[in-house]
Amino acid sequence: MSTTRNGATGGSLGHVVVIGAGVAGLAAAHRLLERGARVTVLEAGDRVGGKLLPGDIAGVRVDLGAESMLARRPEAATLAREAGLGDRLRPPATATAAIWTRGALRPMPKGHVMGVPGTAAALAGVLSDEGLARIGRDTDLPRTETGDDIAVGEYVAARLGREVVDRLVEPLLGGVYAGDAYRISMRSAVPQLFRAAQTHDSLTEAVRGIQAEAAAARQTGPVFLGIEGGVGSLPLAVADSVRARGGEILTGTPVRELRRGGPARPDVTGSAQARAAGDTAGGDGAWRVVAGDRVLHADAVVLAVPARPAADLLRAESPGAAAELAAVEYASMALITLAYRRAGLRLPEGSGFLVPPVDGRTVKAATFASQKWGWIAEQEPGVVVLRTSVGRHGETRVLDRDDAALVEISRHDLREATGLDAEPLETRVTRWTDGLPQYPVGHHARVARIREHVARLPGLAVCGAQYDGVGIPACIASAYAAVDQLDGDPSGVAELTADPVQSLHGGAGE
Repeated sequence: MSTTRNGATGGSLGHVVVIGAGVAGLAAAHRLLERGARVTVLEAGDRVGGKLLPGDIAGVRVDLGAESMLARRPEAATLAREAGLGDRLRPPATATAAIWTRGALRPMPKGHVMGVPGTAAALAGVLSDEGLARIGRDTDLPRTETGDDIAVGEYVAARLGREVVDRLVEPLLGGVYAGDAYRISMRSAVPQLFRAAQTHDSLTEAVRGIQAEAAAARQTGPVFLGIEGGVGSLPLAVADSVRARGGEILTGTPVRELRRGGPARPDVTGSAQARAAGDTAGGDGAWRVVAGDRVLHADAVVLAVPARPAADLLRAESPGAAAELAAVEYASMALITLAYRRAGLRLPEGSGFLVPPVDGRTVKAATFASQKWGWIAEQEPGVVVLRTSVGRHGETRVLDRDDAALVEISRHDLREATGLDAEPLETRVTRWTDGLPQYPVGHHARVARIREHVARLPGLAVCGAQYDGVGIPACIASAYAAVDQLDGDPSGVAELTADPVQSLHGGAGE
């Protein structure tokens, strides 16, 4: 039976193994079960959810990973509703944020697209008088060619000056990718700006065009959503739904080998033990998956793991795809969560602040979590929760410090920015080593080459943050396109490859 991209039930997929139980892998499993497939999810770690991690501090439930999801794309909110979390979706309690730059907390400017203004007035207060004057020269400059792709920072600096990039574009993009604006692809990271730049000589005119289109669309509702109890509850709920529909999820089960049919290679670690244990899945399939002491035969495989493990698994069957995946770079970061007694504590209004690297601070962002999310404040009115983030692409020295040092760094910068000098009740440090894939210039072309290689292997699809966007909706969209591809509809994958999903994974503090 054929299927359509709206989720209509199929039944021709047979047994599908999903490798990876992050939000992309779980979303793929959920959609596959809707299509009538038999599903086994294999996860190397001891839990599901990937970069979505619920936790607690001082008796308050919080997120220790990504804390919000873009609401203007439907995939994440829709999946949350399908998993029974619809009544727990919550917008932020405040939409105001700040930027800590030039020695003060300043209101986050409005009227910009990822930090790129439509007029110089939009950045008044954040930029110097010289920086504001430089923006005004944009309309007098000759056209700046973008070619097939260009770095966001390079293009914006050429049109509006480096100060716009250093003071606003860099911290906003850094909040999403923990990367360098002068390396990040405009085509992949800010595709609407890339498209507009191709049809406008002036960048400020291009931004005003984007803003006019958004106004005409009359988008309403919040830009971001959270979930009461934490966004980290989403993968847990989806996993429960997968199990309830008959899907199998195995944690602590790293996949050692992925081959098309035939016997496993004897020189692969674990293969001999797996063969001795027998084929626990039974039957013949297009793919042979060796995981721990199990050997599974599958009709199809969804590979939903980060680039490096994906490269390792594809090296035998697709050296080309493996080489491209192995070249994907990642940034590491750490989140420091702090809980304080509310009595006598005074914080600036708003959800938190971003910090431009040019200001030389260690903390790159802070979230006033109890002010941003009403459900956190309601849990324990006597406790205030904040979190900071440190670490950018290529910046490893700060992450080499122990947890106590990262807490002290965070407290120092919070004190400098807000005057907060209280002793925390409790602190938590969560490290995300190689947590965020980087999208340098040419990223879209690399993704296209990976998918060309993968397309030569029937019954295989890939999804995850390293392809079409690092945000939660983007990962879910990637997963759904992978399922559609296995079910005979390649249009979703083609769409994503040609036009990357712009999906941020958080606001100030992410």
